[in-house]
Amino acid sequence: MSDDRFGHDAYFVDQLIRPIANLYRISTLGPDGASPGDPVAFVRQKKLAIKEDIRFFADEGEQEELFRIKARQIFEVGGRYDVTTPAGERIGILEKVFGISLIRSTWRILDSTEQQIGLAQEKSVPVAVLRRLIDFVPYGELVPIVFQFTIHVDGREIGELRRPIGLRDRYTLTLRGDPDRRLDRRVAIALAVALDALQSR
Repeated sequence: MSDDRFGHDAYFVDQLIRPIANLYRISTLGPDGASPGDPVAFVRQKKLAIKEDIRFFADEGEQEELFRIKARQIFEVGGRYDVTTPAGERIGILEKVFGISLIRSTWRILDSTEQQIGLAQEKSVPVAVLRRLIDFVPYGELVPIVFQFTIHVDGREIGELRRPIGLRDRYTLTLRGDPDRRLDRRVAIALAVALDALQSR
């Protein structure tokens, strides 16, 4: 894969359930806007880990690590997650805003110097509330429901993460309002995985 894997404005995120780990495949978004194109990264999240450490690899064999998400504390509830290179260099930070997220999930996006550059938030308050109410229904996790976040950078909407109704966790990440790459695509992809892996409904 060439070095431009993180030079795109749209990606497809596909979760692959396995017994001992959650796996994700990140691809470019196909021409139809709803299916995967070329794979760009493979992701592994260990289940029941004491401290979250989600790794992104260039190949399915996991021979070349690209970057990772690391929790700052054990069992994070509303804390910060560093997005770093394999050598530990921080390239961004993701922070769940705990209070607001009780009703409408909201994440702050910070740069490597801990300055906020963006915000990701559930688009619809009624749908956000509905998703939480479904948690109280037996087998509610099997109820298909739209999952949609808008992404803002410097106060303007630049894209969205969307999971259409369906049984599988498959997402489209679009960032077409950010042609200048103000948001590092590695951090944007980390955000897409975090929104699935690091929070409940």
